Amino acid sequence: MEKKLYVGNISFQATEDDIRELFSQSGEVESVKIITDQFTGKPKGFGFVEMTTEENAAKAIEALNGTTFMERQITVAEAKPQQPREKRGFGGGRGGFGGGRGPGRGRG
Repeated sequence: MEKKLYVGNISFQATEDDIRELFSQSGEVESVKIITDQFTGKPKGFGFVEMTTEENAAKAIEALNGTTFMERQITVAEAKPQQPREKRGFGGGRGGFGGGRGPGRGRG
């Protein structure tokens, strides 16, 4: 079991301190990170909590998964490693503009 936990369905009003206080009931909390939108800075409704021991992480999952926190039923589970993302760019690898038959091109 990992010490890092995924926390889903977090209230948008919750702060990292609120989450730290909630999880500290199950043991010592190493870190808390609420994920925010990179453009707006607003919380996305999920985050990660890292407990100091695997035992405390297991206690937190058992005690908090499915409970109501700030009027929302939260999900607490072992965090999975982040999967590498496919690189996305513009153009789709097919080149740029031009080459087609439009006005003024082609047959003359």
